Amino acid sequence: MLVVCAGDAKIDNPKYRAQFACKARMLSADEVEKMTGHGIGGVCPFANPKGVRTYLDISLKRFDTVFPACGSANSAIELTPDELFQYSNAVEWVDVCKGWQE
Repeated sequence: MLVVCAGDAKIDNPKYRAQFACKARMLSADEVEKMTGHGIGGVCPFANPKGVRTYLDISLKRFDTVFPACGSANSAIELTPDELFQYSNAVEWVDVCKGWQE
């Protein structure tokens, strides 16, 4: 699974475990491209390998637009959070992060 969140948000382990019934784990550098199809810095919620489920954290909803990567470290696209949800084929909005609330 891929969880997309705001750049100032961090995974909150208790929230994550409550949502997904497992512990969060970051991919190692060696696993990133193999598992996502994108290199580090370019991991994005688009065109991921079959079976990768994408979830969007509510930390993104406070912005008018967001700039997710598009497959490489030097590419991004400007989208509204609703467009990101649509084009990423996200499963659902989740609340699994901390550190971004005022």
